[in-house]
Amino acid sequence: MNDEEKTEEVGNIKDTKKKKKTIKKIIKEFIPYVVILIVVVLVRMYLVTPIMVSGPSMQPTLNGGELMLLNKIDDIERFDIVVVNSGNEEIIKRVIALPGETISCEEGIIYINGHRQDEEYSQGITFDFKKVVLGDDEYFVMGDNRENSADSRHMGAFHRDQIEGTANLILFPFSEIGVIE
Repeated sequence: MNDEEKTEEVGNIKDTKKKKKTIKKIIKEFIPYVVILIVVVLVRMYLVTPIMVSGPSMQPTLNGGELMLLNKIDDIERFDIVVVNSGNEEIIKRVIALPGETISCEEGIIYINGHRQDEEYSQGITFDFKKVVLGDDEYFVMGDNRENSADSRHMGAFHRDQIEGTANLILFPFSEIGVIE
């Protein structure tokens, strides 16, 4: 091998090393962005996600167009506001009765296990409905605007796996930002 060939070979090795360094540098620069993207996707899939309120069924508590944060890991309790997958759409309603309970409405008054419920959050007339006995993983949900809400009174009880999570934090509009009690 002559000197010219050796110089060319050394040049090729230097070029290859330079290219590897450049590629490593680019990869190192993008790793934080890839990690952030993966974390955001995982958080959105398993922990929290934004949800938009549509329609008047939760008035006066919530209004159409409000952006809320859906918490996918909370336990579900009575009076929680939840997002339910009704089969053809996601609806936002309030949990009224829990698994294993009996719910009914007589003369516009809600009874759970025979005990009258005070409903400070509801608006309008709650029309009477027959007694419903909930199964081990069924929840009875209703909109706060009782005269304008398609809910468990019409669709039946919802199973736990249909409830995507609780929603009690308004993010937008900024004038409404805060936690719903």
